[in-house]
Amino acid sequence: MIQTVMALVGDIGGTNARFALVKPGSTELTEIVTLKCADYENIEFACQAYFDQVGIKGVEQACLAFACPVQQEEIRLTNNPWCFTRRSLKDALGLTSLKIVNDFTAMALGMLNLKPEEKIQFGGGEGLTDMARLVIGPGTGLGVSGLIKANDDWIPLASEGGHINFAPIDELDVIIWRHLHSRFGRVSVERLLCGQGLVNLYEALAEHTRFEPQFTHPSEVVEAALNATDPRAVEALDRFCRILGTVAGDNVLTLGARGGVYLCGGILPRVREFFLQSSFREAFEAKGRFVGYMESIPVWLCVAEQPGLVGAAAALFNEEVAG
Repeated sequence: MIQTVMALVGDIGGTNARFALVKPGSTELTEIVTLKCADYENIEFACQAYFDQVGIKGVEQACLAFACPVQQEEIRLTNNPWCFTRRSLKDALGLTSLKIVNDFTAMALGMLNLKPEEKIQFGGGEGLTDMARLVIGPGTGLGVSGLIKANDDWIPLASEGGHINFAPIDELDVIIWRHLHSRFGRVSVERLLCGQGLVNLYEALAEHTRFEPQFTHPSEVVEAALNATDPRAVEALDRFCRILGTVAGDNVLTLGARGGVYLCGGILPRVREFFLQSSFREAFEAKGRFVGYMESIPVWLCVAEQPGLVGAAAALFNEEVAG
């Protein structure tokens, strides 16, 4: 095995650890491998297993994105027992340079490197080139970030925007809010706009119609909605898209994101055709006196396979991104 001049990039969550190699200064991925986190005692062993699998001794530079807070020296994953320090990982892998970023920071940077075939525009115009952009993605949770142009680079904004309050817009929203308030007290938008959030919506609508819920997993709700076998599932998925439109529009106004909006995460690509026919765009633009402002803003649905890895590669050589 050889020591490579390539750099290591990774996108590590609760279930999977995705790795790839990139040339310095490039976002073109090679040797993409996905490993199951449960198969390895720690991140060091997972990285070494990756090196063994692709036939290299190691690397000198790495940027790894983790699904957890990354501001401290000690990194403790949220849905994964792995825990390590920056210094211990750098030493264990023999690195001269190590960047550690949040997974949604990497996701945001990945949006800037999408190929034309990796994004689908959903309304709006071309967007203002150097203006702020919004990145929002429902998956296991709801990630929210912004991209701000600084000199020749883009700065991804660290955000906990998924935890803002859910603000009902119509009577059905109020009914949904009451259902969730009785269970959770405070109702954040993430309680609705993630995998479990889709189940929460379905259960709220089932209760409202005095129907015994049939599904407990997001994939079951999605399947029933796409096949139109349960009207509550169809309504839950449409309401999911509508609320996402409202929340994305609110964030556009807050950030001044006239450069456009990127939609990412694991849910939307699976329901692409349903989403593109949904009330998302109507809700996105429904901002009263600012309808004209919203109508011009482009929204892109990301359908890329590895945007997190591409974003980690972009973060590695972006001097504006701390890690």
